[in-house]
Amino acid sequence: MRHLHDIQSLQLPGCGLTIGAFDGVHVGHQALIRGMVSDAHERDLPAVVLTFYPHPSVVLRGRSPSFYITLPDEKADLIGALGVDYVVTQRFDRALSRVSARDFLELLHRQLSFKRLWIGEDFTLGRDRTGDRAYLESVSSEYGFEVEIFPAFTLDGETVRSSIVRQALLSGDVARVARYLGRIFVLPGEVMKGVGRGRKLGIPTANLRIREERAYPGSGVYACTVEHGGKRRPAVTNIGVRPTFESEPVPPTVETHILDFNGDLYGQHLRVGFVERLRAERRFASPDDLIQQIKDDIRRARSILAPTLEGENA
Repeated sequence: MRHLHDIQSLQLPGCGLTIGAFDGVHVGHQALIRGMVSDAHERDLPAVVLTFYPHPSVVLRGRSPSFYITLPDEKADLIGALGVDYVVTQRFDRALSRVSARDFLELLHRQLSFKRLWIGEDFTLGRDRTGDRAYLESVSSEYGFEVEIFPAFTLDGETVRSSIVRQALLSGDVARVARYLGRIFVLPGEVMKGVGRGRKLGIPTANLRIREERAYPGSGVYACTVEHGGKRRPAVTNIGVRPTFESEPVPPTVETHILDFNGDLYGQHLRVGFVERLRAERRFASPDDLIQQIKDDIRRARSILAPTLEGENA
C-alpha cells in the first residue's frame, strides 16, 4: 500500500475508488472497502481510497477537540491492511470546500480514470454537498464510471457510524467500541514525566501525552494491553483527574501501570489497547484505601487479560 497526501500526486489509467472520512475504520467501513477491493482486483484494477484530513466538519463547523478515532497514518495502515493499493489523505481546507461537485469529479477523473465509485447511501461531495447519489448517477456515463451504492451496515440492529463509536468511547464502554471497530480500541501516546506519585505508592505508571484532537475513553479504570518493545503486556489504565489527590480542577490524564514491569519509559511511544472498563474513577478516603483498590483492579485485570495475552511474551 502506498500512502499519498495529494490526489494530484497519483496518476492512474483506471481504478476502483471509494471516498470518505473513514474515521476509525469501523466494521461498516471495512465491509465497504473490502467490497471495493475485491471488485477492483477482479477487474485487474488497483483499489484506491480517498480520505481527508482535517475532517470537513472540523474545517467548516469548528468541531471541538477529542474528535479523531484514528489519525491519518493509523487510518492509512488500517485501510491498507484490507488490501487497498493506494490511500490518499487529501488535505481538506476552505479552498477545497468551495470546489463544485463537477470540478472535483473532473479532477478525480483526470488523475484516476476510476471505473467504479463505491459510496454509502448518504454520500455527498463538492460545494454545498451537491454531489449526491442522484447527481453522481446522472453524470456517471459522461465520465465512464459506475456507481455502487453500499447499504448502511448494521450490527445488532444498529447502524454503525463513527459518531456512535465516539459516543461509546466517551461513555467508557470499550467492549462496545471493540464490537464496532472489529478490534480493541488502541490509543498511542508518548510517555512523559509525571509527579511520580504512582512510584511512591509502589505502583509506577506511564503518563501518556495524548494529542488534543484524539478521541479517547471517558473517565474510569480499564484493563488494557500495552504494546512496547515488540511485546504486548497486561496493564491497568486510569483516565481522569485523580480525585483522591487533587482538590482543584485539573485536566484529565491517562496513566498506565504495566503489570510486572519497572523499566524507564520516558520519551518512548506506547500503544494502549482498551479491553474492558473495570470501574469508575472515584475519591478514596486515604492513599492506603486507593492502593488496596488498585490491587483489586490488578487482580481483575489479570483474569480478564489472560485469554487475550495467552501464549504471548513467552
